[in-house]
Amino acid sequence: MHLRSEFACVELLIDQSANGPRLLIRDLNSGREILLDPLEVESITRMGDVFQDFVPPPVD
Repeated sequence: MHLRSEFACVELLIDQSANGPRLLIRDLNSGREILLDPLEVESITRMGDVFQDFVPPPVD
């Protein structure tokens, strides 16, 4: 699945290569990736508005 906006374009995949499924998020502009297990994804939902403080503004 691809998610796009005027600020970002990311690809979301389910990675099955480890002991359990993980969410692979790939920045299609930079090629950077992160793998998140279900606990890490759930923790994002608990952060609320605080999560925005961790996201730096886009760099051109």
